[in-house]
Amino acid sequence: MSESKDITVIDLRQVFSRIWARKMLFVKVLPVVFVLSCLYIVCIPRTYTTSCKLAPEVNGTVGGGTLGALASNFGIDIAEINTTDAITPMLYPDLMEDNKFVVELFPIVVKKLDGSLQTTYEDYLRNNQQYPWWTGGIAWVKSLFKREKKDTDLGGVSEPSPYILSKDDDDLAKAIRGRVSLSMDKKTGVITVEVEDQDPLICKTIADSVSTHLQQFITEYRTNKARTDLEFYDKLARDAKGEYDSLRRKYNSLADANQNVILQRYKSRQDDLENEMGLKFQIYTNLTTMYQQALAKVQERTPAFTVLKGAEMPLKAAKPKRMIFVLGMTVMVSIFIMLYSVRELIFRE
Repeated sequence: MSESKDITVIDLRQVFSRIWARKMLFVKVLPVVFVLSCLYIVCIPRTYTTSCKLAPEVNGTVGGGTLGALASNFGIDIAEINTTDAITPMLYPDLMEDNKFVVELFPIVVKKLDGSLQTTYEDYLRNNQQYPWWTGGIAWVKSLFKREKKDTDLGGVSEPSPYILSKDDDDLAKAIRGRVSLSMDKKTGVITVEVEDQDPLICKTIADSVSTHLQQFITEYRTNKARTDLEFYDKLARDAKGEYDSLRRKYNSLADANQNVILQRYKSRQDDLENEMGLKFQIYTNLTTMYQQALAKVQERTPAFTVLKGAEMPLKAAKPKRMIFVLGMTVMVSIFIMLYSVRELIFRE
């Protein structure tokens, strides 16, 4: 024998009647919510967003086309197989985690769109940011319940290092990481630099600077081994040139001092110097050739960058979406009032 189940039927006429009975609650609450939402969202500073895209040259095909897309579904990165670099292109976005890469952005000179400020990016972030008025009060309240923490003492550090930062500098680096992001498309190998800031011109400036900084890093990394070889062969070639010149001066001095001498020992000495000078010249010639090859290798390893999309100065703020926020708050409170009005119909037994 099956048990009968009670089915709750809600009469829409009763629902609309309950909501209409609470119409004055809508009239009283919604204007207040609208005004408070406007006051809140107006205090939130506007931020702008821009981005640029560049495609670095790599060894082999980064994405692998259809094969790369298929392999990525199984967690296999074709780019890591095709390139011989220790740092694969897929790791370039992780550079924002490196303190050195971020700290080198501190001295970038930035200028506000209205021309009221021109300073370093570090000073701009420290002293020229807008915050909601209540953040100061919250910080003051927190300070009452917190022990005052002194900044990290770096007096014992002989040389400044991006990996030994004071608390203020570390907080600044974290702030930059929150504003600047790097990403890479695994299929196409395109690197996207995205920057968020309160000023549109500074937003564009930082995006261009990060893009340039990234290109310099990639170039230095890709050519590091070739440049080391170039310096090595340059030193060997210069040393060989010095030895050859020294030996040639000895040979010339011996030849000039013994022009009319026919003794065999002088001839033997002259022949020995001549043979040794020829050997030194051959070594110098070979090292010069190797130096030229190393120079060509540096050029070969220097990657070319294609800028697919330059950073544009944003004309409209990206957030906050003030109208959407106010409308969303109004709709949400309206739904809450309607549910409150018909709660007895919904939750009755």
